[in-house]
Amino acid sequence: MIELTDVSLRYGKTAESVQVLERLSLTVPPGERCVLIGPSGCGKSTLLQVLAGLIPPQAGKINVGGQAITGPRRQTSYILQDFGLFPWKTVEENVALALRIQGTGRSDAFRAIQPILSRLGLAGMEKRYPRQLSGGQRQRVAVGRALATKPDLLLMDEPFSALDALTRESLQDLILEIAQREGLTVLLVTHSIEEAALLGQRILIFDGPPLQLLDNIENPRSGRPDYRRDRAFHETCNRIRVVLDKLVKAGDPQQKRQNFCNGINIDENARKALLSAEEVSSDEP
Repeated sequence: MIELTDVSLRYGKTAESVQVLERLSLTVPPGERCVLIGPSGCGKSTLLQVLAGLIPPQAGKINVGGQAITGPRRQTSYILQDFGLFPWKTVEENVALALRIQGTGRSDAFRAIQPILSRLGLAGMEKRYPRQLSGGQRQRVAVGRALATKPDLLLMDEPFSALDALTRESLQDLILEIAQREGLTVLLVTHSIEEAALLGQRILIFDGPPLQLLDNIENPRSGRPDYRRDRAFHETCNRIRVVLDKLVKAGDPQQKRQNFCNGINIDENARKALLSAEEVSSDEP
């Protein structure tokens, strides 16, 4: 489904430019749910934007579904962290937006999205505006818009990070159900260890920049009913934590600890302990 070969990308042209991707190669088979996790700023979101055809790489090849990517692809949908809804458009207008952009008439587009609105629990809310919705409802609108074009690839950049725990779990289950039923290929960026273990059939742990793969964790039990209560789920979470802990302790300790604590969802006491431990060690002769 996805093939990246020696993809490189640098931001800026001055001495302060950043090499975000450097000869990155990656393969994701059709129908796989692949989760990307790692410190903030390492290049995960940039990778999604490159796959979406929004940012052209400076070197390398990108192939999605047998198609060389040189710009946005009709069968690829992208869900953003901030929902990306237009506040002046109603629920049905936001969900139908991609169809309208592709040339579908207004009435035909509204008719086509009705099953999606029903599936997402948005029936009866068609005329509401984003400001009249809860955070979970707004994210459902974003999911609906992504599904309206019947994609085969779904890119998701921290889609649930701003939601409360119960709403987050509900939407995680919804994405699992839709991805499994539709056979979607999913690439999800997250900073939540538990979310990575729940949703990812394969979990890629990255450092950077430039973006570099530290570990590739196979997680075949992902998607099974009650997986959150499964021993394998907790074992996968612990394995991810071990790799991330090694990452925190490597390289420039203070910067990596700060990046890690800013990006990864950990207990607040653990966050303070990690940072204070580094401050103490830096004072030692």
